[in-house]
Amino acid sequence: MQYDVVIVGSGPGGYVSAIRCAQLGLKTALVEKYSTLGGTCLNVGCIPSKALLDSSEHFHNAANNFELHGIEGMAPKLNMTKFIGRKDSVVDATCQGIEFLMKKNKIDVIHGLASILDEKTIQVNGSKKKKISTKNIILATGSKPIELPFAKFDKERIISSTEALKLKEVPKHLIVIGGGVIGLEMGSVYKRLGSQVTVIEYSNSIISTMDNSCGKELSRSLKKLGIKFHLSTKVQKVTRKGDIVKVEGVDLKGNSVSFESDYCLVAVGRGSYTKGLNLEKVGIELDSKGRITINENMQTNKPNIFAIGDVVRGAMLAHKAEEEGVFVAEYIAGQKPHINYDLIPNIVYTWPEVASVGKTEKELKDSGKTYNIGSFPMRALGRSRASTDVDGIVKILSDSKTDEVLGVHIVAARAADLIMEAVVSMEFRASAEDIARICHGHPTYAEAIKEAALDASGKRAIHS
Repeated sequence: MQYDVVIVGSGPGGYVSAIRCAQLGLKTALVEKYSTLGGTCLNVGCIPSKALLDSSEHFHNAANNFELHGIEGMAPKLNMTKFIGRKDSVVDATCQGIEFLMKKNKIDVIHGLASILDEKTIQVNGSKKKKISTKNIILATGSKPIELPFAKFDKERIISSTEALKLKEVPKHLIVIGGGVIGLEMGSVYKRLGSQVTVIEYSNSIISTMDNSCGKELSRSLKKLGIKFHLSTKVQKVTRKGDIVKVEGVDLKGNSVSFESDYCLVAVGRGSYTKGLNLEKVGIELDSKGRITINENMQTNKPNIFAIGDVVRGAMLAHKAEEEGVFVAEYIAGQKPHINYDLIPNIVYTWPEVASVGKTEKELKDSGKTYNIGSFPMRALGRSRASTDVDGIVKILSDSKTDEVLGVHIVAARAADLIMEAVVSMEFRASAEDIARICHGHPTYAEAIKEAALDASGKRAIHS
C-alpha cells in the first residue's frame, strides 16, 4: 500500500501529527515499536508522573494540612499497590484514548521497529517483516534518559525516571542526581510519601534553565517540604552494595562529599533516541548532540523526510512536539504554518508549580535590552490565603521603552494553567499596561498576574 505519510513514533508529536495529516486528507500510517501508543509522555513521562504527583499531594495534605482546615481524624495510611495502580489505570485509559483516535481518523497503526531503507521506503520488523512505501516520512522517536558513565542504571537501586514511576516501596532515602524538572517532580512525590530526599545538582541553582527567581522561590518551598539540596556539587562515582547506594563527588571548594541511600535516581536530562532507524544508510545528518538536523520546515537534508520533537533541536517538551507535528502535516499539505518558539511555555509540576514563557532576566541582560520588572507575592493574594497556597511570586519583564511583555515567570498554585494568560498576551504583543487594564475575577490566583503587570507598568500594584 502506498501512503502519503508514514510517521515513526507515537508520542505526542507523532500521534498528533498523524491525526492532523488524516484531517488534511493524507493517507497516513503510524509505526510504533511498543505494544501501546503514546510514547514516553503517556507511558513513562508526563501522564504517569502527574498522576503520582496528584496522589502524593493528596496524601501529604491529609497527613499534614487537613488539621489546619479543621478536619481531624486518623492519620492516612499509604497503600503502595493502589497508589501505583491508580497511576497505571490513568495511563491505560489515556493510551486507549489514543488508539480510539487512530481508528476514528482511519490511521493505520503498525507495531514493530522501523528502519529506513531509502527515502520512500520503511521496513518494519515486528511479528512479521513489512515494507511500507510512502511519499513522506516523519521521524518522531523521542528521547531516552541520559545514563552517566559512572552511574549505570541497574533498574533496581540506581534508577531512571522510568523505574521511579513504579517502585514497590517508599525509599527510606532517595538521592536525586539532577535538580531539573524530572528530579524535582519525582523527589517531591517520594518526599511527600515519607522518604528522606537529597538533591545533588552540578550548577548553583535548581531548574537552572529558567529565570533565576524561579529557582530561588521553588527552593524555599521544597526546603520547607524537607528536601535537602547540595548545589554546585559534581558527582563522580555511584556504587551499589546490596541495598545501599553510595554517591561520591566534590563540592565547589574541591572538598570530597559522599552520601548513602537505598535508591538513587539519576535525572540529568534526556538524549535524542534514533537507534535502529538506519539514518546513516540514507545519509540523514545529525548534529554534535546526536539530534537530527532540520531546516525551518522540519525537513532533514532529505526533503521528504521530516523530524520533530525530542529528536531535533529545542526544548524537550510534549507540547513543543505537538506543535511541530501539526506544522509538518500542514506543510506537507501545502499550507504555510508557523511556530513561535519564543512562546512555548516551560512548566514544573511541583507544588507550588513553576511556569515560564519568554525571556529570562539573564537573557535580557546578556542581550543589552533595557527592561522593567514587575512582581507580586502570592502570599499577598486573598485567594492564596484562602487555600493556604501562599508560596511563590509572579514576575513580569517588559520592554522599558515600549512596555511590551518580554517574559513572564510564575511560581504559584496552578502556575501551569496561569501561564497561558501570559502566552496569549505575548502572542498578540501585549504591553504590561494591557494586562493591567484587563478586569480579573476576584478572588482568583490570576489576580497576581494583573498586580505584577501593574507593578511593571509604573509601580502601581494595589495590594503590595
